[in-house]
Amino acid sequence: MQLQVLALGGGGGGGGTDKNAWSSGGGGAGGYQYDGSHTVTAQAYTVTVGGGGSAGTGGTGVGNQGGVGSNSSFDTITANGGGGGAGGLSAGTYKNGGNGGSGGGATWNGTVGTGSQGHNGGVGYFADNITAGGGGGANTVGGAGTTSLGGNGGDGISNSITGSAVVYGGGGGGGMMSGASTPGSGGAGGGGHGGYNGSTGSAGTNGLGGGGGGTGNSSSFGYNGYGGGSGVVIISFVTANFGTCTATGAYSSATSGSNTVFTFTGNGTFTVVAGGTTFPRTAAVSVSRAASR
Repeated sequence: MQLQVLALGGGGGGGGTDKNAWSSGGGGAGGYQYDGSHTVTAQAYTVTVGGGGSAGTGGTGVGNQGGVGSNSSFDTITANGGGGGAGGLSAGTYKNGGNGGSGGGATWNGTVGTGSQGHNGGVGYFADNITAGGGGGANTVGGAGTTSLGGNGGDGISNSITGSAVVYGGGGGGGMMSGASTPGSGGAGGGGHGGYNGSTGSAGTNGLGGGGGGTGNSSSFGYNGYGGGSGVVIISFVTANFGTCTATGAYSSATSGSNTVFTFTGNGTFTVVAGGTTFPRTAAVSVSRAASR
């Protein structure tokens, strides 16, 4: 028996920024994994849906990288969580984008995060860290920060497993220095927008594995970034080829043409029931009464 499986890891969180560090990177999208002919047997399978990475913390002397998203999985398929966006500190490794399903955007002259199942994050604008790089998406790399624009998040991939085309796995936009430029837009597929002054930015979209937006400071205060969006696991199969499959946990089910679709937004189980099951026939029993005498 074969079915379709789409798994997205949780998106990475956008970085936080120190009050003197200007901007922080966007989080990378969760890893994208699709199998259009995944073989299963009649049994119960565990479904794991990864949460989004936490927002990077910011403040005076603090500009942490965003948290990495958690993995999503079904059977042998694992979608890795997205890498966190770089923090807005010029020292140490804070300025590097985190590695993950898709990589986080960088700041200053830091290195971009590497995507294992998507694309890399974008580079920051080195001169004064005015703008930061966007997080990588499932389909394209994160945009680079420039003198006037934060890097846009990389775009995700469109998939019609539910019966309708939906874009999954957008990267988060890079943040910007207050009033000096424009923050990066979130990538198509749930990427959060970059921000400044602790506002205008947004978290990644839950259920799409979007990366969280980075942020920027106001020269007086540092700010937290924005969290990544949770992932998803979607299972679709030709209804006539299976028995009545069941599920537990955080899921919904629907029909799309000749297929049944289970969408998991949280952990659960999916039980495969083989189709065409027949039960042994009960033999006909003839009963005759003895003639009464």
